[in-house]
This record gives sequence, C-alpha cells and structure tokens, in this order.
Amino acid sequence: MKQGVLLTLLLSFMLTVTGYAQKSPVDETDMSIKGIPRKGQRISLQLESKRVEDSWAKRLNERFGSKVKNDKGVYSMEGVTIDEISKTPVRVFSKIDATPTGTTIWWAIDLGNAYLDRAATPVQWSAAEKYLKDFARLLYREDLAVQVAEAEKSLIISQNNHNAVIAKADLVRKDIEKNKARKTDIQQELAKNAAELLQYNNVVDMNLKEQEAARADIVNMRVALEAVKDRMNKIE
Repeated sequence: MKQGVLLTLLLSFMLTVTGYAQKSPVDETDMSIKGIPRKGQRISLQLESKRVEDSWAKRLNERFGSKVKNDKGVYSMEGVTIDEISKTPVRVFSKIDATPTGTTIWWAIDLGNAYLDRAATPVQWSAAEKYLKDFARLLYREDLAVQVAEAEKSLIISQNNHNAVIAKADLVRKDIEKNKARKTDIQQELAKNAAELLQYNNVVDMNLKEQEAARADIVNMRVALEAVKDRMNKIE
C-alpha cells in the first residue's frame, strides 16, 4: 500500500478516535410501536446501523434467548429480568434506526406500573442509561480494535513495500555495476580490436610494398632476359 493511502487510513483512524472521545448522550423520546406511543430512551452511535443492530440483537438473544421477538425490526421481550435496571420482570420494546451520522438505539421499558421515565423513575432511568452507554462503549472499543488491526496490517504492507523498493534499488545498483564492468570489458575489447586492426593495416602496407618489389623484380628479369636473347641473336 502506498504511503498516501496509509496516511489516509491513519488520519481516518485518528478522526474516528476523536469522534469516539465525545460522549454519547441518552435522551428521552417517544416512539410509536404498533400504533401505541411509548416513552423510552435513545442513544446515538457513530457506527454503521447493520453492525449495531446485529450486535444489539446478539446481546438480547444471549441475555434473554427465546423471549426475544423480532417483528419487522421491532424487538420485544415479555417478562425478562435486567438486573442492572430492575430485579423484577419487565417488558421491553426496542428499535434500531439508521441516521445520516450513524445509528440510534431506542428502547422502552415497562416496569409494570409505569414506563421508564426520567422524572418518575430516576433510579431505573440512570441504570438503563448506564446500560446503553456501556453497550455503546463496548461497540466503540470493538470498532477501534478492528481499525487498529487494519492500520497494523496496512503498516506491515507499507513496510513490506518499502523493503521491496529497497531490494529493487539494490538490484538496480548491481545491474549498474554489471553494466560498468561490461563497459570496461567492451572498451578493453575495442582497444584490443584497434591494435589488431593497426597490425593488419601494417601487414597490408608491407604486402603492398612486397608486391611492388615483386613487380620490379619481374620487370628487371624481363629486361635481363631480353638482353640475353639479344646477345644470342647477335652470335654469327
């Protein structure tokens, strides 16, 4: 991975951590479930909605098993005990919604004589608020752990790429040295070739001189031969 991509990932990670550092407030809000308005709590998370809903559904099923009913995204539980909130069985309605900035978890808890209410049931309200915040912190930690693992993988990939670039540079340097050595060999071979060529040219020049001398000998021999013939012709 290129350093620019890694830098983007790390910057994104830092921004995410900064976002997580902000508190996730729990507010009181009504929601209509099957046509009936119910007062409950809502917490906002800066996380993808499917992951939040999968984790929330898993948590509910692990805690309450077959008592969890899912009707088109509305979770309902009858006669469940949430020790952190109430020692007696309660009825719970919950819904997950996607928002432009993340996801909201909403739930309404029927304590038997009243729904969870900030003013009317402050102790239960605080306990339920802590329950939601603890769940949000758990998801944030899990999400950060995933991002840390991805950043570490990206760092390893970047380091491997850096090592590969260094190794490539070493190979190029070796090729350059081989090229220099080959150039030296070629230059030596060219010098040797030039010396041989000079020697051949000298041989050619000498041969030409020998040819000229041979032609002169031929001419002299012919003159001598003609002279002998002439003397023979003059004998009476």
